[in-house]
Amino acid sequence: MTELTSLTISDALELMRAGDISARELTEAHLQRIEALDPALGAYLTVTDDLARQQAAAADAARAAGDERPLLGIPIALKDVLSTRGIETTCGSRILKGYEPIYDATVVTRLREAGAVLLGKLNMDEFAMGSSTENSAYFPTRNPWNLERVPGGSSGGSAAAVAANMALATLGTDTGGSIRQPASFCGVSAIKPSYGRVSRYGLIAYGSSFDQAGPFARTVEDLARTLGVIAGHDPLDSTSMPSAAPDYVAGLAGDVRGLRIGLPREYFAEGLQPEVETAVRAAAAHLESLGAEVRELSFEHADYCLPAYYIIAMAEASANLARYDGVRFGARVEGADLIDSYKKTRGAGFGEEVKRRIMLGTYTLSAGYYDAYYGKAQAARTLIRGDFDAMFAGVDALLAPVAPTTAFKFGEVTRDPMRMILADVLTISANLAGICGLSLPCGFDAGGLPIGMQLLGAPFTEERLLRLGAAFQRATDWHLRTPDLAHS
Repeated sequence: MTELTSLTISDALELMRAGDISARELTEAHLQRIEALDPALGAYLTVTDDLARQQAAAADAARAAGDERPLLGIPIALKDVLSTRGIETTCGSRILKGYEPIYDATVVTRLREAGAVLLGKLNMDEFAMGSSTENSAYFPTRNPWNLERVPGGSSGGSAAAVAANMALATLGTDTGGSIRQPASFCGVSAIKPSYGRVSRYGLIAYGSSFDQAGPFARTVEDLARTLGVIAGHDPLDSTSMPSAAPDYVAGLAGDVRGLRIGLPREYFAEGLQPEVETAVRAAAAHLESLGAEVRELSFEHADYCLPAYYIIAMAEASANLARYDGVRFGARVEGADLIDSYKKTRGAGFGEEVKRRIMLGTYTLSAGYYDAYYGKAQAARTLIRGDFDAMFAGVDALLAPVAPTTAFKFGEVTRDPMRMILADVLTISANLAGICGLSLPCGFDAGGLPIGMQLLGAPFTEERLLRLGAAFQRATDWHLRTPDLAHS
């Protein structure tokens, strides 16, 4: 039998239904692998081993009684930005050290109701601010393909855990590419849903008009199974789309013949690592061989994406992080008076990158600068949305690289904040427009590091992206390749 930690969700469910394995065996295998590998990788901030064993035992009992919930007995893990009742939730920050929420995020509730087994909480850039998981207040996460390389961010722990077979699926969040970029760097599959498709209730906010939770897994089919559980309307989230999600798994078998795929020229511009461009264009040719139509097109206002995103996102971060004052929850440092306590708590609790973004966001929202910066950024955002509407009027999906390069070395980019920002240049446009994006492995560079491509779709067309992705994975084996952790 295949090693238990190497199974897909679909295979694991089939084996458990047949009685060939139990949820307890599957969970124990993952806990043992976490214990063996995670000291070197640093993907987990918290391992909920006792809870996982209890949930696995309950899953076995439920299956014996005829229960067949969609993720019954499947070991998963969560980015530490998602609230979990009674389990420490830090957002990778010292200011929330010791914080245990009194409620679950809606996506966590839905996973529990679907029978999933929680292995633990995953490492991340502090408050999801970063593209490498080097900004975690606790320790960095390492890329399973090469321990000297970053796993991407901010959901680096989520991507690394799947790549290293330390969870069958994980959840991350994407504010400006933080699901798609780490998936690309770690050679796994992941999807950023459309804004409003998945509830944000209980997702601790960085940029409220951008944040979206989504799954990581080995295959598109596993993404479809997980997304089908967490997607759909939530009355607790006023930005949640008031409609049911489709059956994503059922849609995977559809033909891609005749689907039109656009290649935006601006995503293949100067600065792109040649091996990345070669791999993504080869993937486009492969989809064309399966019957899709591929054409080049232009993204008129692409140059506006980076400044518009960072102005708006930092402004929202400034507003959202104002609540961390040492009064209601999280860490508190006593001062001479209340204002002094605020200063000391925030000074000691926030890392340098978080402080930088709060200050920039506060500046752009201040009197005299709001219209000059924030107002113009929102106007640019409207133009960008219009560009996507125009592109999707002529094509069914867009195909592009996820990141300009493969995974970079630790310390290589952190010394230059602008270089870190540029790591998101190909992903942030999807968040500005609220569209969906699927990241898939499509090759390797000369150093053996994974290369990812992204398929972008109009809002609420996840089903079409998953169908394209499943067709690509049926015809290729990039997603089946795994790192040799003994030599990484």
